This record gives sequence, C-alpha cells and structure tokens, in this order.
Amino acid sequence: MAVHRTSPEGSAHPEGRVVLLNESGQAIGTADKEGVHNRATPLHLAFSCYLFDADGNVLITRRALGKRSWPGVWTNSFCGHPEPGEDLTSAVERRALQELGAQIRDVRLVDPDFRYRAVDAGGIVENEVCPVHRATVIGPLSPNPDEVMQWAWVAPEALLRSAELTPFAFSPWMILQVPALARMMETEGQAR
Repeated sequence: MAVHRTSPEGSAHPEGRVVLLNESGQAIGTADKEGVHNRATPLHLAFSCYLFDADGNVLITRRALGKRSWPGVWTNSFCGHPEPGEDLTSAVERRALQELGAQIRDVRLVDPDFRYRAVDAGGIVENEVCPVHRATVIGPLSPNPDEVMQWAWVAPEALLRSAELTPFAFSPWMILQVPALARMMETEGQAR
C-alpha cells in the first residue's frame, strides 16, 4: 500500500448550506454549513462515498489536520453535504471534484438509511442522515490539502480487516459503514 501526501498549495471549496432534518428524516429547513457543526449539531443530511479504481481497490483518506471534526483520522474516500434542492448523485459528483479533484462514474447507493451521531475528542458532534455511495474513479486524483492530508488505495478485504482489528484508527462513521461495505463486496463478488 502506497500512502500519498497532498502538497500544501490548494484552496478551500466551502459548501454553502446544509439541509436540516426532523427525527423522521424530513427536511425542515437549512443552515449555514460552517456554523452547523458544533457541540449541539442538529440532525442534517450528508453523504459518504467509497471510490474504487479499475483494479477494485478502494480509496481511503486521512482527514487534514485543519478539519473541524476528526482531524488527522483515516476514513472513507470522501463525505459531503448536498445543497438544498441538489440530488444526491450530483452532490457526490460535485464533492469528489472539490475534495479529491476526481472525476467519477457509476455512482450507486449502497446504504440509503445510514444514520449516525458521534462526538469527537474536541466535543464537536456529527449528527447526520448519511446515505452511503460507491463510485468508480476516472483518471488521477488531485486532493485538496485543506480536506485530505494523505490517501491510499487498498484492497477492500484489507480495509475490512483493518477496521475490525483497529477501529480506533478510523472515523466512527466509517466503522459503522463497514457492514454495508462488506455486504456490497459480497454481492459484487457473487455477480462476477
């Protein structure tokens, strides 16, 4: 496994607003993304995505140290928030370009009902309905250093094993998403 590092040049690509949700997962309004993540983060809509290359490897990323929550933690390929009125596939494609400089194809929903709440060591709360996607990367990566400090392509089986043996090394949402990722791999393996 080769671990890659981002160069210090780069610019942030801030997202504007997030969609706030009630306990039933229905949209009830919007909030500024920069202000929504705090010690009392309201439930809101997000997404996670796992990118695969042509060889079947999955991309894992290490969050930049400047990230507000879980800085420096290894996680799935990328996450984000759809803008109000933006469909999830478009949001996933937009965020792949913003965070990883990546063009993607074959975006598929893996777990539409994933939801979690977690508190990082600094007290910042993640409280999200976060559908999980998978996609295939097209071409090289050019990660934004404000988002990603390192990245690596790994065999999916190795990622599942690492998550099982060292869950503390990964983001809590990725650890909770691993069962859906394992089911997806099993299904795709049967289809081959």
